[in-house]
This record gives sequence, structure tokens and C-alpha cells, in this order.
Amino acid sequence: MFSHIGKTRTAKHNLGIASLLSFVAGLVNVVGFFSVQKLTTNVTGHFAYFVDEAFKQDFRSAFHVALYIFFFFLGAFFSNFMVEIYSRRRENLIYIIPTVTEAVILATLAFTGSFLIEKNPDLIAFSLLFAMGMQNSLVTSISNAVVRTTHLTGLFTDMGIEFSQLLFYKDQKHKKKLIKSIKLRLTIIWLFFAGGVSGGILYTHFGIRTLMFGSFILLLGLLYDFLKIRLLLLRHKLS
Repeated sequence: MFSHIGKTRTAKHNLGIASLLSFVAGLVNVVGFFSVQKLTTNVTGHFAYFVDEAFKQDFRSAFHVALYIFFFFLGAFFSNFMVEIYSRRRENLIYIIPTVTEAVILATLAFTGSFLIEKNPDLIAFSLLFAMGMQNSLVTSISNAVVRTTHLTGLFTDMGIEFSQLLFYKDQKHKKKLIKSIKLRLTIIWLFFAGGVSGGILYTHFGIRTLMFGSFILLLGLLYDFLKIRLLLLRHKLS
């Protein structure tokens, strides 16, 4: 689901990566908000706060909010930078560094978060926004912009369009394509919701250490992809 790109990528691969990453994003969204009361999976709200502070001429606060937006952007930049580098060397490995980096960030915050909440909560928000920027950029790149997992605004917009199109397209080919796309978007929405609920429940017991669960899911996804590739190569050799 990670390693297939371009023409080798199928709807099944997109569904797999959407399920995995949307669950992680939902979990991070809730844990981040509970921990530091900041939005940590998208920047739409931060931009509104930035404009509000700028109109108040509180430029120090406006700059502070702008940093949230910048770290999301920086994560997206770093992720695609790695994708571009590895796409020129070994294309099937382009997803490893961004995904491992995200997993390391979540694991690090899981272990240091209790201290940082007291001393520097902004560092938690910056780190999570960077991680989610990476995730959104990576999944956008490898799915050819079919999948986005860190926020739901665009998903509900696209799904509303597609539901309305179902009323007009009569031929089965178009309807089948629309239904596949709607299923994909519903999967992302429900898994984001499930990740959020899981994050909320786990947070009441483990606090910010719940992020370790998100890190584990990412690494498990990488391991699954690696083992699947090895198995396919083995079958190819035996045949």
C-alpha cells in the first residue's frame, strides 16, 4: 500500500493507506488537542487565528500562530523533498524516511510529552504539525492526490459533489467509479473518527503516551508492506 506508485497503484492500495493513516491522524488530532489545546493535524483554524491577531495588531501573537502554519508547511516540504530524492534513486523506498520520521516524532513525544507539557507545550504542537504535514504530503504524492488523511473539509466537499453526481450519471461505468471514490472517502472519515475516539479513550489512561500507539501503527504498516514485497519476490523466484 505504501510502495506502489504510479501505474502500479490500485484502489485497493489507496484504501489500505487511507485506513492506516487516517486512523493515525484522528488519534493525533485528539491527543494533540487534549495535551496542548491546539489543532495539530491541519492549519485552517490557525490561519483564522493569525488573521485575527494581525488585525488586533498583536504581531507577537500573530507570529506565534504563524509558526504553527509554518511547521505544517515544513513537514510537507521535507516529506516531498525526500520523495523527490529517492524517486531518482530507488523509487519503491520513497515512503520509508517520511513514515519512519513521523513514527519517531510520535514516539519521542510519547516519552517526553509529560515534561514538555509543563515546560514547552508549543514544541509538542510544532512537532505534531510537522509530522502531519509530512503525512499529508506523502500520501498525496504516492496516491496521486487521491488520498488525504489529516483533515476532513475537502473530503466532505468532494463526497458531496460525488453524491450529487450519482443522481445524473446513468451509465454503470461512471456510477461504479463514483461509488468506489465515495467508499474511499467514507473509509477515511470513519477511520479518522475511530482514531479520534480511540485516542480519546486511551488518553484518559495513558495521557500523551497514547502517541506511542500511533507510532506503532505506522511501523506495523511499514513492516506489513516490507513482508508483502519480500513474499512477492520469493514467489517470483520460485516460479
